[in-house]
Amino acid sequence: MTTPDISFEFFPPRNLEASFRLWETVQVLAPLAPRFVSVTYGAGGTTRDLTREAVETIHKNSGLTVAAHLTCVDATRAETLEIAQGFAKAGVSDIVALRGDPPKGSTGFTAHPDGFANSVELIGALADTGDFNIRVGAYPEVHPEAADQQANIDWLKAKLDAGASEALTQFFFEPETFLRFRDASAKAGINAPITPGILPIEHWKGVRNFAARCGTSIPAWIDEAFDKAARDERETLLATAICTEMCSTLIEEGVEQLHFYTLNTPELTRDICHALGVTPEVKLQNVA
Repeated sequence: MTTPDISFEFFPPRNLEASFRLWETVQVLAPLAPRFVSVTYGAGGTTRDLTREAVETIHKNSGLTVAAHLTCVDATRAETLEIAQGFAKAGVSDIVALRGDPPKGSTGFTAHPDGFANSVELIGALADTGDFNIRVGAYPEVHPEAADQQANIDWLKAKLDAGASEALTQFFFEPETFLRFRDASAKAGINAPITPGILPIEHWKGVRNFAARCGTSIPAWIDEAFDKAARDERETLLATAICTEMCSTLIEEGVEQLHFYTLNTPELTRDICHALGVTPEVKLQNVA
């Protein structure tokens, strides 16, 4: 089996304890030599400053390529581009450009009167600067706001045509979900890399609730498997096996890159990577 290229997603810490956990996560996963790591942006732009601080700290102290999430939510065009240029000045040239989730309690996304109306506008403006390598989100299942799968794919193509170089997908539970999407995207003329987003199942109940909110299909067999594993106290073993098998199938079907949503808990992701043949290659630099 071909060894995949990997990348990881982290989220910014909100307190001191979480800061230590983030750095521990970086230390555990950095030796696997990821292509890049990304740092998320909270709903409604709530972690804007935390994201910037985490991105700059990881960039400065780890030697890793860091991609900063950037959204259109609750900011003017000038403010958003100022944040982007701040990343550039700090030496961070990779951005994951997203429309972003609305603030909690909102019924849907509403563009700032002086802001970007959508992710395509944001991507185009970032591309015009010439300063960034831009990645975008993709949805292997129909986005909750898309009319159908074709509209879903057409919007992805528009984002890539606006200047993005790669798409990172929402997580899913069965490899066929991604493979169907990949093939449909290729049929629509998309030739940029589409990297599957992989969510190792640390706690099934929490992941299940998250999946339901995201509109991700939940196969009946996985519910049944985790119910039985919980009774036998083998949930971690099951989670490792399910995720490793899914990744192996994707690799056998020609997928060369995997993007792991770590949730800042690195051990399960590390074990799955090891099972896929991704072994430590580099040592993390000392913190300055």
